[in-house]
Amino acid sequence: MKIFKIVLIVILILIAIDGFYILGETNQAIITQFGKPVGHAVTEAGLHFKMPFIQTVHYFEKRILEWDGDPKQIPTLDKKYIWVDTFARWRITDPLKFYQTNRNEIFAHSRLDDIIDGTTRDILSENYLIQVVRSSNRKMSFSSDNTRIDSLDLQKFFLGRKAIQDSISKVVRPALTQYGMELVDFEIKRVNYVAEVRQKVYERMISERKKIAAKYRSEGQGQAAEIVGKMQKKLDQIQSQAYKKSQEIIGKADASATKIYAEAYNRDPDFYTFIKSLETYKKTMDKKSTLIIGTESDYFKYLKKIK
Repeated sequence: MKIFKIVLIVILILIAIDGFYILGETNQAIITQFGKPVGHAVTEAGLHFKMPFIQTVHYFEKRILEWDGDPKQIPTLDKKYIWVDTFARWRITDPLKFYQTNRNEIFAHSRLDDIIDGTTRDILSENYLIQVVRSSNRKMSFSSDNTRIDSLDLQKFFLGRKAIQDSISKVVRPALTQYGMELVDFEIKRVNYVAEVRQKVYERMISERKKIAAKYRSEGQGQAAEIVGKMQKKLDQIQSQAYKKSQEIIGKADASATKIYAEAYNRDPDFYTFIKSLETYKKTMDKKSTLIIGTESDYFKYLKKIK
């Protein structure tokens, strides 16, 4: 009898352990019996009961989950091969349907890879590179080896990265519904050229920057020449005015000196002639000079008077 009671107690304990389960606030669950789902999904947190040993609890996240795609090489409409890195967030909205179609999150990520990557490739290949990398259709000029898009054409067909992301989301959302999943949002994290094209792009960027720098240098040199020309013109005007004024001063000084000489000469012409003769003697006679002049010359007029 005691053994029976002990066995009964053990069975009850095992039933209690395996028959009850606790569902957290961040989880939802479905019950399977021999691998087949039983009843509806359990979404309310708390203590729940299931058939022990026969039924199994499968837990799934209620919270938003992340999907980070692998970078992939995609050609754009203008034949530019680019590396595209994408990111998405999703949640499990129907645990029963999710279990029936995916079983677990590992298979769900594989399905997301197929759906999101395929849709991204299809839509990006229908758009120009400029639309993938830009979010604004502001006026600009763009040229490449294969096509030319001016500002008017850009205004007509431009979508932009955000619109492209929205287009991808619109296609992916209904595709995920049948698997019990919901796409919360989708983003293009990074866009880059493939390695063989990247170097050419860098060289083109360097060439464009050098062209812009040469333009700025040319404009600077033109402005510098204009400034130097204005400065030289101003300098010439200043020098011309200064020369004119100096000549006027010199002329007035010469006139004043001439007037003084004339007044002095008129006061005593003989004395003035005598002074000028002495100055002439001083300038013409020295130890190295030899003068051959007749004695009757006026040059010796004042010397003859010396006794």
